[in-house]
Amino acid sequence: MRKTMTVLALSLVLVGLLAASALAGTMVTYANFPPAKTFPCVQMERWKTEVEKRTGGELTVQTFPGSTLLGAKNMLRGVQTGQADIGCISIAYYPGVFPLMSAVNLPVAFTSTEAASLTMWDLFQKYQPEEFKDVKVLTMFTSAPSQIMSKEPVKTLADLKGMELRASGTILRVLSALGAQGVGMPMSETPEALQKGVVKGLVSSFDVLKDFNFADICRHETITNLPVYPFAVIMNKAKWESLPGDVKEVLNDLGREQAQWTGRYLDAHIDDSLNWSREKYQVEVHTLTPAEHAELKKLGQPLVDDWKAECAKDGIDADAVLKDLLEYQAKYESL
Repeated sequence: MRKTMTVLALSLVLVGLLAASALAGTMVTYANFPPAKTFPCVQMERWKTEVEKRTGGELTVQTFPGSTLLGAKNMLRGVQTGQADIGCISIAYYPGVFPLMSAVNLPVAFTSTEAASLTMWDLFQKYQPEEFKDVKVLTMFTSAPSQIMSKEPVKTLADLKGMELRASGTILRVLSALGAQGVGMPMSETPEALQKGVVKGLVSSFDVLKDFNFADICRHETITNLPVYPFAVIMNKAKWESLPGDVKEVLNDLGREQAQWTGRYLDAHIDDSLNWSREKYQVEVHTLTPAEHAELKKLGQPLVDDWKAECAKDGIDADAVLKDLLEYQAKYESL
């Protein structure tokens, strides 16, 4: 009798476990590299919430911010090999790997993150570039336009002569053409570099004024609308193909919506960051003249020429891509 009850109990436990497993559905891992409070991870958590809600828990997402699973430079390979099911990559970390979508990083003077993110998504949808053939793209978005934050005022482009500024990527070349001294370094090292006078400021988006408290040191902010940085959220191809059709439909439907949500979120966060900086540290915001903005675009032309040459190696019609990008930009910035 006791043996029969034991077998029955074990059977009930097994049935319970199987039922729980069925209810739990599929769990996927999502790796991200910046700190949890920054916008790429904020959008990650929003995406997780929406996916779990819209699939009724059929797909659950375990998130790993702050390089706890994969870092920025091994994110692509880590997703391709299945170390993470999903990952957020910064295209700027992979020079030459994503030539077509690197167009979004050109100095075309985006004025809003929403416009830049929707432009990126539309460009991807139109061209479906081969450079992403080994992964499934879930969504895309950009950083906010890059601006100057400095200890000393930059009221004109001439004020940049000889100024040491932390920057990265293509912006370093624009600064060099302006006579400034661009210094490449990780964002994590920048606060100490500012305090020690190694750099006099930085070029990034204004969200870092609040997120990293740069407003405490850099009391002068100059609107330059230098390049945005493109990001893509990618999924392991085999994991994607293993998902049920209804789950795939939810993820596909979220692609453009998530791009727009992230852009709007970051634009609002930029406004909040600037208002917070004005109230707490009385920062000053400086604007350039239309002629100076035109000069910035002119100085960025060599970057466009280099990008076109890179595209030519891969058989990409760079002129057509750039034409579409500028049309999408004009469309979304006019809304």
